[in-house]
Amino acid sequence: LTVRTVCVCQAAYRVKSPDPCNCIISTLPTNPARAMSSITVPPPKCLQKTFVAPRRHMFGPGPSNVPPRILAAGAEPIIGHMHPEMLEIMSDIKSGIQYAFQTQNNMTIAVSGTGHTAMECAIFNAVEPGEGVLTAVNGIWGERAAEMAERIGARVNSIVTTAGGYFTSEEIDRALAKHKPVLFFLTHGESSTGVVHPLDGIGDICHKHNCLFLVDCVASMGGAPLHMDKQGIDILYSGSQKVLNAPPGTAPISFSERACQKVFNRKTKPVSFFLDMTWLANYWGCDGKPARIYHHTAPVSAFYSLRESLAILAEQGLENSWQRHKEVAEYFHEGLENMGLKLFVKDKNARLPTVTTIVSPPGYDWKEITSYIMKNHNLEISGGLGPSVGQVLRVGLMGGNSSKASVDMVLEALRDALRYCHKSKV
Repeated sequence: LTVRTVCVCQAAYRVKSPDPCNCIISTLPTNPARAMSSITVPPPKCLQKTFVAPRRHMFGPGPSNVPPRILAAGAEPIIGHMHPEMLEIMSDIKSGIQYAFQTQNNMTIAVSGTGHTAMECAIFNAVEPGEGVLTAVNGIWGERAAEMAERIGARVNSIVTTAGGYFTSEEIDRALAKHKPVLFFLTHGESSTGVVHPLDGIGDICHKHNCLFLVDCVASMGGAPLHMDKQGIDILYSGSQKVLNAPPGTAPISFSERACQKVFNRKTKPVSFFLDMTWLANYWGCDGKPARIYHHTAPVSAFYSLRESLAILAEQGLENSWQRHKEVAEYFHEGLENMGLKLFVKDKNARLPTVTTIVSPPGYDWKEITSYIMKNHNLEISGGLGPSVGQVLRVGLMGGNSSKASVDMVLEALRDALRYCHKSKV
């Protein structure tokens, strides 16, 4: 076997240079295929082909389309996750979340992960084994919160209503008095059923019972009125991929002073090191300490995108965003009813402006409808989730996708699907 000697830089970059260098000299076989190799798994052929993501109208319940400005921000050069510029970006993100949540809470950060990560962060930090948790279940997210709490050894009880419904303050008050939990979970924007839950007064009821109020606003933040401080919410979290139109992977979360008293005076450590707020508070500069200690490598590009999405929301104005989502949703609902389709949520005031649930047209297979629309209109809408599976079609018009032009596109796609999809005689 003949060999040739090359420097490492020439081997790496596949160039030949007469210039001397200080690289380590490497001896390579002239015919690598003949050499004895330690590799038993060959390079995947699928990775030798260029991948190009399809362009689609993302009108499902999330993620939503990412506008060019946010995509461009995410493509900026990588910097270190502890560099001064990165810490400044994190500070900007914190300010943007405080604006979007309408809170003055110092303990406001973005978790590295999706909305599920923030849900676990809230529950894992606020609840210790053996403590009581009460979840309000009017869709899938109350069910998920209950399971997470059960996994850490909490005593979990739930109040349950039908999909498409919501709870009265009196029902919540009675349940809190009966079960005496340390934490009450409620979903503001229930994307599985299309309900926006009333929040006014619930925080006061929770505090009367010495209970923290935890709210999921993943599908509603920026699209429906929300006032964390005024409404007495103790822990509030969201996601980046809905109204904010950023890529999935970052999750805003904020803790009130009351919540911090509980979180930072635990008898036991949280079950997750990654989501331990003692560490995350320092990492985000929220604990008042002069130095930040390394906790994990933040998703730098994702933080660029999140900062840009929050900047766009601030430029547009929160109240303007709420109003636009409301008007577009009402325009959409009117168009659906004019087509003879029915809305799943009967109470107009309880309809989530960002995600609309449509009663599955009788006689049609919802899977055939969504597949037809994807194939022929390059447009995503989805079926139900959790308790709404088989009952609804879900359409999400969030952030930049919330426009009358988008509505017209969806209505035309639905008309086309109902003309050409198979309808049974039953």
